[in-house]
Amino acid sequence: MCGRYASARKKHELLEEFQVELDGEPDKELGADFNVAPTKNVYAVMSRSSKEDEHPVRQLRIVRWGLVPVWAKDPSIGSRLINARAETLAEKPSFRQAFAKRRCLIPADGYFEWMAVEGEKKKQPYFIHPADGGVLAMAGLYEFWKDRARDDDDPLKWLVTCTVITTDAEDQLGRIHDRMPMMIERDRWADWLDPGLTDTERASRLLVPAEAGRLAAYPVSTDVNNVRNNGPDLIKPLPDEEEAGLF
Repeated sequence: MCGRYASARKKHELLEEFQVELDGEPDKELGADFNVAPTKNVYAVMSRSSKEDEHPVRQLRIVRWGLVPVWAKDPSIGSRLINARAETLAEKPSFRQAFAKRRCLIPADGYFEWMAVEGEKKKQPYFIHPADGGVLAMAGLYEFWKDRARDDDDPLKWLVTCTVITTDAEDQLGRIHDRMPMMIERDRWADWLDPGLTDTERASRLLVPAEAGRLAAYPVSTDVNNVRNNGPDLIKPLPDEEEAGLF
């Protein structure tokens, strides 16, 4: 699973990187977060049509991590739906509607996974990131949830949430954890975000696991274990492992 990641790029960098046409939250900007955890607000790239224009517009939105299905009685279910397995997207009631109509990209600098240390009870955290230093475009789904207890003019009536799609880890990363976020390469962004693509079989063919060597990993401080800790030190390699830990 993917339960923590880092997202430190500024909004204007993401708008340019993802060729966003509309800043959906022009008056808001998330600060650099090196320890993104479930239920936090995160950036998501999506394409949506408006009432005025049927042409889908690529936009950057702020959503909450942890998908809340439209049928949920309350939003607490989101904390249990932070990940969605690529193998069962079209089958699971929690995800199948969003998979057909509401796919997104979740930008990250990298993500964290923990590996058991032989002979010890503790686990060693690793930071896993694109080897070329580029942005990690994680495949995601988003959903709108309506709080029926609130008035129609209440700005909190609608909650927008997301989940990160996961897949089997490629061989080198599999030694750390058997699952990893599904990446969407740049040449598939437009198709993945296209709301007109509602055929889930075709959408599934866009989910291609990362090639071996596309990502690199190194061990980092256990400070990342505590969600209250934050800052760039969390993604620094351990002093004696800076070179040897990369692969």
